[in-house]
Amino acid sequence: MPAGPAIWICGDCHLGNLGPVANAKGKVGIQIRDLDQTVIGNPAHDLIRLSLSLATAARGSDLPGVTTAKMLEEIMAGYQAGLSGESNEDADTKPKSVRLVLKRAVGRRWRHLAEERIQDVRPEIPLGRKFWKLESDERDEIAGLFKQDSVHEMVTGLNQRDDDAPIEVLDAAYWMKGCSSLGRLRYAVLLQVGKADSAGLSTYALVDIKEAAKSAAPRAANARMPRNNAERVVAGARALSPYLGRRMRAASLGGRQVVLRELMPQDLKLEIDQLSREEAMLAARYLAGVVGRAHGRQMDEPTRTKWRDELGRRWPKGLDAPFWLWGSVVDLIALNEVAYLEHCRRYALEATR
Repeated sequence: MPAGPAIWICGDCHLGNLGPVANAKGKVGIQIRDLDQTVIGNPAHDLIRLSLSLATAARGSDLPGVTTAKMLEEIMAGYQAGLSGESNEDADTKPKSVRLVLKRAVGRRWRHLAEERIQDVRPEIPLGRKFWKLESDERDEIAGLFKQDSVHEMVTGLNQRDDDAPIEVLDAAYWMKGCSSLGRLRYAVLLQVGKADSAGLSTYALVDIKEAAKSAAPRAANARMPRNNAERVVAGARALSPYLGRRMRAASLGGRQVVLRELMPQDLKLEIDQLSREEAMLAARYLAGVVGRAHGRQMDEPTRTKWRDELGRRWPKGLDAPFWLWGSVVDLIALNEVAYLEHCRRYALEATR
């Protein structure tokens, strides 16, 4: 694997962790949207993870293996272009899936977020399978969190809200959101920001509070990062995804490190169910360009040049993909298949007996 410069990397750079993200003023762009695993490390790891994700999507779409090889070539070309700061926002360079999700994101408003996350636009979080009731001391501590200056600034800094607007916690619940929630703090908090207008309409906000756990991603030796995991996540987000990172804050809740961010209607996951050969090529180049720009903005020109030269040196002409990238993806797919089949043999069959 090429030895890249020690920079902030996503650490888990798969398809679902990229998508439309809005900044504080509502402008939307495709950026990395989940930074739980972010560390200072080798950028080659993000390239491998993205390549594995796209290769898996290609297999799920019944595309031939030669298409996967060509996709990895497109990933390298797109990444190097992004690393150089080249824009890939031309409509012809965007895959259909990206164009559709961007169009959907730009048209979304609060009611879409409310109906999607809390099933209603009324100022109440419905308890049930996804949202669980809190103890009174949990509610009190969450309410106290929003009295902190840094958290207040995070909320009022969005959508041209008044800096001194009062914030009221209307409702809060534990958010059971997949396996990542198990054993960790995860809350949804519904806020009223400011007072109702002359028509009686209020401004609401939905904030996600998520416990920050230790990253499993490989980090650079002697990398100087915040020891506090919440501060690490926020620092990585600001380096890799400025739209998202500036909307996040690190805090402490119940003695644990947590990250707060207001959910915005424009923040969506990029989902690709089926890929045609043409779509696979476009997606590979486009998304690698997004990652390349996220990495490149952290480097000065001499560092970028050295990293591009290193990638080129390990990519002999005439090959569809560099040996190190192709070999990594093949090995990881093989390991995943072995682990899956072993799981089926040891556990799934037991459940049927």
